[in-house]
Amino acid sequence: MVDLKTTYAGLELENPVMVSSSGLADSLEKIKKLAGFDPGAIVLKSLFEEQINFDSGRLIDDYSYPEAADYIRNYSKSHTVGDYLGLIESAKLAVPMPVIASINCITASEWTGFARQVEFAGADALELNLFILPVDGEDPVRIELSYLKIVEKVKESTTLPLIIKMSPYFSNLINMVHQFHAIGVKGVVLFNRLYEPDIDLKEMKITSSEVFSSPADLRQTLRWVSLVADKFRKIDISASTGVHDSDAVVKLLLAGASTVQVCSALYKNGPEYLAGLIGGLKTWMESKEFSSIDDFRGKMSYRMYEDPRTWERSQFMRYYSSRH
Repeated sequence: MVDLKTTYAGLELENPVMVSSSGLADSLEKIKKLAGFDPGAIVLKSLFEEQINFDSGRLIDDYSYPEAADYIRNYSKSHTVGDYLGLIESAKLAVPMPVIASINCITASEWTGFARQVEFAGADALELNLFILPVDGEDPVRIELSYLKIVEKVKESTTLPLIIKMSPYFSNLINMVHQFHAIGVKGVVLFNRLYEPDIDLKEMKITSSEVFSSPADLRQTLRWVSLVADKFRKIDISASTGVHDSDAVVKLLLAGASTVQVCSALYKNGPEYLAGLIGGLKTWMESKEFSSIDDFRGKMSYRMYEDPRTWERSQFMRYYSSRH
């Protein structure tokens, strides 16, 4: 009998396949539909710190273009903080799996006190989607300290398990995970898929590139999950970006992830695709005679190799020697 149960950030999950934060989980109707296919947990669509500050009357017009401030005002009016708290409350009553709130933030301003309201609304955990884009040559140490300050401020307001959704763009990602763990973070998501610009040559304007991930994006996630899992046994990893089939789910668990988050594949294939991901994981476990996730989680992390750096270098040399 295969047992798919796992733990993530102190939460008990029936299986490791989670729904990532996105528009897929921005209404009770959508959440209930997702829940019908039994994901391990659902992360709600992110609330932006600008929305919280607007709702509190503290939105500052510090934008270079007036239309930027106008957009934030209009967006905040139609997506209120009260609506978000109500969604948490109603989702907790409607679905059996953990419901994780999400806030997209870049500063440690007054919005951090809102975490207390998220806790009172009933969320099981809080995911902070953090990304500060360095565009002015600022000292990278100061930028990393800004991340830590945000987390520390939020921790002052809530006892919820905190999860940090990280980008891959750190000078030393493993050290950053270590610092997050040292101040009490319970889990990290590797990685956030960031907005990427493109240029429309015909219209001569900036546009957005492909918003969905592809299976090829899995490679970066797989590498870093393996590295981070090897170094930290007490912080849970949720792998995200590039997960498009059950093979990807299995690979990331083998690399050391506690859970795997899915988004693009659900946009492309619908919520029912969850059943195939979970079923594929179960079928693979049965074929290998594993009875639980812990039986194989981390078996292919970097600690399995005597010298992982040598292993990586040999693969690099083998690849290029066969093509040149």
